[in-house]
Amino acid sequence: MTAFRIVRPDTAFAAAPSKGAKRPRRFHTDHLRFIRTLSCTVCGTHRFVEAAHVRIASAVHGKRESGMSQKPDDCWSVPLCAEHHREGPDAQHKVGEDAFWRAQGIDPCNLALALWCATGDEERAESILAETRARARKDPK
Repeated sequence: MTAFRIVRPDTAFAAAPSKGAKRPRRFHTDHLRFIRTLSCTVCGTHRFVEAAHVRIASAVHGKRESGMSQKPDDCWSVPLCAEHHREGPDAQHKVGEDAFWRAQGIDPCNLALALWCATGDEERAESILAETRARARKDPK
């Protein structure tokens, strides 16, 4: 009988790069352009929609945490109107990302991945957003 040994690299299950290592950001300008054409994740408006990058880490989704001065890859973005993204009193940038998404009852990593898979298909993406809003209203946190 032959024995096998599986060698697991130290970073195999890490949500962050190894100390001192930095993975370059992946840009997807077409996806960001697409995100800006969609309705706001929270209120559904099409006015002044911005691509909000999801910075929080999620090992379940394979999402690494990004530093304060770093944006994550563009695939980790969701549509938010300016009011919900930066300007309103309860905007994501003002209350903090974790608090904002918890208050909305939305998992931004799930949403970002679903929209990434729907890139270019506006009907499918709007259906994902409508379902996300409906679930958040039904089960507010």
